[in-house]
Amino acid sequence: MTCLKPKLLLLLFLSMISFFAHAQHDKKKALFVIVDGISAEQLRKVATPNLDAIAKVGGFTKAYVGGEKKSYSQTPTISAVGYNSLLTSTWVNKHNVWDNDIKDPNYNYWTIFRFFQEAYPAKRTAVFSTWLDNRTKLIGTNLPQTNHLQVHYSFDGFELDTLNYPHDKEAAHIHKIDEKVVDEAARYIADEAPDLSWVYLEYTDDMGHKYGNDERFNKAIAYMDAQMGRLWKSIQHREKNFGEDWQIFITTDHGRSEPTGKNHGGQSDAERSTWIVTNAKGLNRYFLGKTGQQQVPGIVDIMPTISRHLQIPIKKEQAMELDGASLTGKLSVLWPVVKKEGNEISVTWKSVEKEGNVKIWLTTTNKFEKGGSDRYLLMKEVPVTDEKVALDVAKLPKGFYKIVVEGKYNTLNKWIVE
Repeated sequence: MTCLKPKLLLLLFLSMISFFAHAQHDKKKALFVIVDGISAEQLRKVATPNLDAIAKVGGFTKAYVGGEKKSYSQTPTISAVGYNSLLTSTWVNKHNVWDNDIKDPNYNYWTIFRFFQEAYPAKRTAVFSTWLDNRTKLIGTNLPQTNHLQVHYSFDGFELDTLNYPHDKEAAHIHKIDEKVVDEAARYIADEAPDLSWVYLEYTDDMGHKYGNDERFNKAIAYMDAQMGRLWKSIQHREKNFGEDWQIFITTDHGRSEPTGKNHGGQSDAERSTWIVTNAKGLNRYFLGKTGQQQVPGIVDIMPTISRHLQIPIKKEQAMELDGASLTGKLSVLWPVVKKEGNEISVTWKSVEKEGNVKIWLTTTNKFEKGGSDRYLLMKEVPVTDEKVALDVAKLPKGFYKIVVEGKYNTLNKWIVE
C-alpha cells in the first residue's frame, strides 16, 4: 500500500474544510415579513402567542421609521416608503420613494434582493405579497436599472383579480388575499426552502384606516398573529428535518396617529413607532437596548442583519451609503452626529465594541446617487473609544458633505446639507 504524499493530504484536508463550509453556508435561510400599519402601542393591546413564541427564541424590540426628524433624511411614514427603507437600508433622501405612487426609485441604492442575486446567482429568492408593486417597482424585477433582476418564485398580484376577489368596502377581499398569500408562503417554505424570501400582508392597515384603535383593528392583528404562526411552523419544519439555519424578521412599516389611530404619514412619535420580532441568534446590545442610550433600532437595520446572516458581501463604496447597522454580532459604532461651525466639522459617535480604530472619511460630492463614484478623503484615524473628532474643512468646497465613520465591524454615514 502506498502512502499519500503530505502535500496531497493537505489538499484533501483543505478541500474537506471548504466543502463543509459551503454546506453550512447553503443551510442559511432568511425570511422577512412586513405586516402593514401596526404601531408598537396597538400591538401590545392584543394577545399574540405566535409572535411571542418567535420572540422567545430571539427577541422583541420597539423600533422606528421616518429617518431623522427635521433633517435631510426625514422620511414620510407611508407604506411603500417604509418597505423601501427596509429593502435598501437607506432613508428617502437616497432611495427616493416618497409615497405609494413609487414614481422614480433610485435603483443605485440596491435592495437586499439585488445584493443577494449578484453575489449568489444560483440561489433562490421568493416574494409572497398582497401588493404587486413590491416586486415590480420596489425590487424592480426585469428592469434595466436593476440589471434585469429576477425573483425565482413570486406569488402576488391577486388584488388586481376582481373576478375572484371582488373589492368590497370592508376590505374582506384583502383579508382573503392575505390568507392565500400566507398559505402559499408556508407551503413553499416547507417544501422548497428558498434562500431569501419576503412576505407582505395588507389587511391590518386597511382596518386601521377604516376603524382606527377599535376592536375590529385588534381582530385584524389577531389574524396576523395566526398567520405568523403558520410561517413559523414551516420554518421549524425545515430546521428540524433539514438542519437549516433560518432567520425570520417580522416588522411593520409605520405606526398610526393618535388618538384615533386612523392615519399616518407624519412625524409624530406614534406614527414613527414600530417594532421588530425575530428568532435571530446573537442579538447584540443595540437590539437589546443595552448600549446606555435611549435610541431604538430602525427599519433600516433589518437589511444589514439579514445580509450578515446570509453572508452577503457588500462592496465598501456601497456599505458607506447604508444607514443601518446589524442587530446581531459585533458593532464598532452607532449614532454618528455631525455638526458644522465655521470651517470645522465635529463628528461624534457611540462606540460599542471597544476595539481598534475608526477612519473618518469625507467627500463633498454625491455622484453615487447618479451611479458614479465619490472621491473620499481620509480625514482622521483615531481609536474608536475617542468617540469624537474635529475636521478642518476650510480648504474644501462648501455646501454639501458626506461623512463616513468606518469601524472594524461596521460603517455608518451622515450628511451635512447647507
